[in-house]
Amino acid sequence: MAQTTVNPNAKVDPKNNKVSKPVVEKAKPKPQLTRDQLRSCMDRSDANNVEADKIKGLQDKYKADSAALKQEKADMQKQEEANAAQLAAAKEERTAIEKFGADLTANGSKLPKDELEAKKKEYQTRAAAFDATAKQVSEANNAMNARREAFNARIPALEALFKEMDDRTEEHSDKINAWKTECSNKTFEEADEIAIKKERAAAGKQ
Repeated sequence: MAQTTVNPNAKVDPKNNKVSKPVVEKAKPKPQLTRDQLRSCMDRSDANNVEADKIKGLQDKYKADSAALKQEKADMQKQEEANAAQLAAAKEERTAIEKFGADLTANGSKLPKDELEAKKKEYQTRAAAFDATAKQVSEANNAMNARREAFNARIPALEALFKEMDDRTEEHSDKINAWKTECSNKTFEEADEIAIKKERAAAGKQ
């Protein structure tokens, strides 16, 4: 048997209790923008597009600056490890030279003259080499301190860039949503659009 569905929107004739044709509601017309409103919506759309490009530029800069800092941090760590190894080797050499000198002082008188002179020359050569190494270690340490200070000075700028990017992105999102609410899905007079485009062309706008 065929089934029928009752239309809840249908009107019922109280006299014969028969269902009449349902009343179809007409679609409400979309809100129409005035010329001034349309002009404002077009200007706001342009401004939003310009701001989107600027935010993209900030994002690209932040990405590049952040990557550069990460690379610098990795390079600094490698250099610090190399400096630490050089310092450890210098300390070992200093200890060895001090022991060599102490042994020479204690036992030098027991050695033949030519061997004693050779030992003294070896001591002086090693001591001079150590002085040069110690100077390199000190210079490397000073250079690393300066490099670390410069690195730390760059961090606040990166943080400020991120905050600017984040704040502008949030504000831009609010303006986009406002534009959608106030300008999207609205009708307008074609003549108004043509007139506004002529104004924009005369003003050098696209």
